[in-house]
Amino acid sequence: MTRSLRLAAAVFLGAFPSLLPAQQGYRQPPAPIADILDAPQTPAVYVSPDRTWLLLAERASLPSIAELSEPELRLAGLRINPRTGGRSRDVSGTGLRLRAIVETKNAPRERRIETPPGARIGVPLWAEDSKHVAFTVTSDSMIRLWVADVATGAARPVDAPPLNATIGTPCRWIDNARLACKVIPPDRGAEPARSITPTGPVVQEAAGRAAPNRTYQDLLETPADERLFEHYATSRVAIVSADGPARLVGDAGIHLAVAPSPDGRYLLVTTAHRPFSYVVPLGRFPQRIEVWELDGGLVKRVTDRPLIEEMSIAFDATVPGPRDATWREDAPATLVWTEALDNGDPARAAERRDRLVALAAPFTGEPRTLFEAGYRINDIVWAGDALALTFEGWWKSRRERVWAITPGPATARPRQLFDLSSEDRYGDPGRFVTVPGPLGTPVLLTTRDGKFAYLTGDGASPEGDRPFLDRIELATGKTTRLWRSQAPHYEFVVTVLDPDARRVITRREGVNEAPNYFLRDLRSGRSTALTEFKDPAPQFAGMTRELIKYKRADGVDLSATLYLPAGYDRARGPLPFLFWAYPQEFKTAAAAAQVRGSPYRFVRPQGASHLFLLTQGYGVLDDPAMPIVGEGSAEPNDSYIEQLVAGAQAAVDEVVRRGVADRERIAVGGHSYGAFMTANLLAHSDLFRTGIARSGAYNRTLTPFGFQAEERDFWKAQDTYMKMSPFTFAHRINEPVLMIHGEADNNSGTFPVQSERMFAAIKGNGGVVRYVLLPSEAHGYRARESVGHVLWEMVEWLDRYVKEGKKTATR
Repeated sequence: MTRSLRLAAAVFLGAFPSLLPAQQGYRQPPAPIADILDAPQTPAVYVSPDRTWLLLAERASLPSIAELSEPELRLAGLRINPRTGGRSRDVSGTGLRLRAIVETKNAPRERRIETPPGARIGVPLWAEDSKHVAFTVTSDSMIRLWVADVATGAARPVDAPPLNATIGTPCRWIDNARLACKVIPPDRGAEPARSITPTGPVVQEAAGRAAPNRTYQDLLETPADERLFEHYATSRVAIVSADGPARLVGDAGIHLAVAPSPDGRYLLVTTAHRPFSYVVPLGRFPQRIEVWELDGGLVKRVTDRPLIEEMSIAFDATVPGPRDATWREDAPATLVWTEALDNGDPARAAERRDRLVALAAPFTGEPRTLFEAGYRINDIVWAGDALALTFEGWWKSRRERVWAITPGPATARPRQLFDLSSEDRYGDPGRFVTVPGPLGTPVLLTTRDGKFAYLTGDGASPEGDRPFLDRIELATGKTTRLWRSQAPHYEFVVTVLDPDARRVITRREGVNEAPNYFLRDLRSGRSTALTEFKDPAPQFAGMTRELIKYKRADGVDLSATLYLPAGYDRARGPLPFLFWAYPQEFKTAAAAAQVRGSPYRFVRPQGASHLFLLTQGYGVLDDPAMPIVGEGSAEPNDSYIEQLVAGAQAAVDEVVRRGVADRERIAVGGHSYGAFMTANLLAHSDLFRTGIARSGAYNRTLTPFGFQAEERDFWKAQDTYMKMSPFTFAHRINEPVLMIHGEADNNSGTFPVQSERMFAAIKGNGGVVRYVLLPSEAHGYRARESVGHVLWEMVEWLDRYVKEGKKTATR
């Protein structure tokens, strides 16, 4: 039992001696919640590169607490399973099926891929020609690579060492017959011995320069941690044949990524190395970026970046030197990367912030600048020597721009296609459609004459999201709408099947219609179902859902989704209610007022969802907007409490006005930043009967270098940090609070000690509080036993303090 578990158990039993039986095991929620939790999940779907097959990856229900409690090393920001050589807590599948998009004579529409019984299957990878699928199979002691033949469904393990999947994707296809994989070095040897006897103190030192860092979890702490991390993170690169033995190439190292060039001649290898750090995670360790031949020979070292412990905490800050190195996806072997022109410091005045450079094989000349950006470059879509789309953004101003550039030898002035606010969902032009190009890598889909491309987007509007497909004229940026989702469905384009966008694959759902995939002909309007997934929780079919709109007292427009249980009749009076929310910062009230979501989504609860309370006779107000607005130079959080309470007051008034809620029987809850919100609402208002706070942070002095969207550190905004911390006002919380936290929380800033100290503060001031610490759980709860117990706690708590109307003495 960890120190956290011992402390939580001790204070819990001391505070609630009458509830001792609850400590004897996991409890399970009432029907029908348990049945829904145990139902199989809907398969994930992967479209083949040639767009002729759907690969259906079957998924099990929740893992057991035994699976979640397997050995785990928490090192350098990673969580490693030392038995398997992979990440712990990975989600796995149970089976794979192939479904033809277009049926052909004398061929089955569906075939199953042969996988070992009880296999834990990783994310599948299609080969470029769509004739093979690679996937991982995890056993109790290792991770192996398997390859399946699409034509027959036959699958077998490849002749290669066990994979090292501790960091990133372990394998990538080189061509249709070979993969580049990270494997465990055959000569790795035994794990370094771990002594319980210290060899000396652990010393850290500052050199007198400002070196702020955000709050990170799972950092290295001792020399023994360093040795363990190096042992498990070190891999060899192997060239793996689908039908022959593997070949080891290059030196062993902490290889973060291995990416084959589109022509299959080179490998782009990113490798971390010593010196390590005790204050920042793996991503800030020293890194070498190199180009290798397929035999492991060094062709080009792009950079050897030093350890970065001193970097601005501003969201627009980045590392100096080359970053985000990758291959140009429409060229055989051209390396591209981004470099900061302001040394990565957003506080430094600069007309241009970033530049995009390219260097083609044989990588011997000087890199050529393709584009210089006024903001940070964050994405590129390639379409040939005459066109690439470059995306840049600046968080501070919430601005984004898209440029059309000429990456080939011919030069042309960049053309701006879009200049927009990242907060403006109504004005979002969408995402450019890409498809596998001639080299098998994703490139921009254009019409045959190259004059037009395609955009898909959420289609946010005052009526809710209505996804769309647009055609865009690349010379002018003018768009034409080709298709838009129509009521009573929510439908979006998964992929476009031809350059003229005559046929598309969509995913369609309705309020009581499970999501399924369709082949849609945009010219005729006809659609053909490709899947027949069923409702995994038919018990929810009778619930009602409505997108409601209302105003805050200061005039800001707000919205929420109102859920009412099946069979509810308003003539029977108002319901007990649960509000479940998550605040969000905005720079304009207009952006804060925009509607989010759609009234036509197929909503079924999963995991520890608050929507399960609908089965127990509660109404639920889901995601009531809690915008925190800072117009112009104003910082949103300087008026956080006032705006938060005003948003909650408006939501309470609206559901009471509608006659569905009783003002005296409303609870509030949230997860993570929503838990922080919950504690603040209980401390600064009397709007709610009780609160449920899951995996939150309550004392902002423990996250002194920023949190959520707050860029300022504690010393620059001391008053704001203190006023926003509900820990400071624990003595004002006079409503019962249910607090839940994962013992192994790895989210930045939400250490379990946050809940431990908040529990102690409320208890010490005479408040009514219950603290539940979940063994082995991280920031989100996954084990079947844990999820069931969380829902049992929530139902029991709300029944006691909301449904039954029990009041507690106020202080």
